[in-house]
Amino acid sequence: MSDPLLRVDHLKKSYGDEHVLTDINFTMEEGDANVIIGPSGCGKSTLLRCINRLTSIDGGDIYLDGELTTGVDYDLNKLRRNVGMVFQDINLFAHLTALENVTMGLKRVLEMEEDAAREKSMRQLEQVVLGNKADSYPAELSGGQQQRVGIARALAMDPKLMLFDEPTSSLDPELTGEVVEVKRDLAAEGMTMLVVTHEMGFARSAATNMMFLEGGVFVEIGPPAQIFDDPEKERTREFLQRITETRREGSL
Repeated sequence: MSDPLLRVDHLKKSYGDEHVLTDINFTMEEGDANVIIGPSGCGKSTLLRCINRLTSIDGGDIYLDGELTTGVDYDLNKLRRNVGMVFQDINLFAHLTALENVTMGLKRVLEMEEDAAREKSMRQLEQVVLGNKADSYPAELSGGQQQRVGIARALAMDPKLMLFDEPTSSLDPELTGEVVEVKRDLAAEGMTMLVVTHEMGFARSAATNMMFLEGGVFVEIGPPAQIFDDPEKERTREFLQRITETRREGSL
């Protein structure tokens, strides 16, 4: 039996006396689109940053394609190529066009020739419906368009796994829809994705599994139908009910 694409075993992370992640365990198969939900400050972003080794861990192991990525000898450049990440903060280079933002990693990390890098970058911009904005600078793009450039930049590296850290949290509803649609298309195409989001519509329609994080552990993991309609844990039910009520009140 082959290894899962991603395996996280007994992951721990603390900041001083604050134990953020106490015992995180899960696996993901190739093509899975898993959604992490949980209250603010529960460690969702920290978990993604640990997987990408942007944040150090205090215990446990992380494996990608059967290879331990948390060992001292693991090549971080290899990890950056294999794991793409889209942040809450878009972090595009303001002095570069959309095309140049996507092209940079291909040239610097993968050492592609200019023409090949530009051709591939254009394909990625077209995939996120921004081919006509290739020569635009970030200041000339909407927030949703900037976030889609960020997605194209990550996809251009041909990652095995994509991490999304609430990329729509700062966008208004219309622009949020643009980014959610791109994520939904990626999930349909079989991209392996681990997504932190409060967009329950996306979770219900596109997730393979939902993962409810609280108190440093996953309280419950299961397919959307189970988590939404028949959760095993009362705490999961309470959390989803609170989210639903909060969003309903916000729309009044």
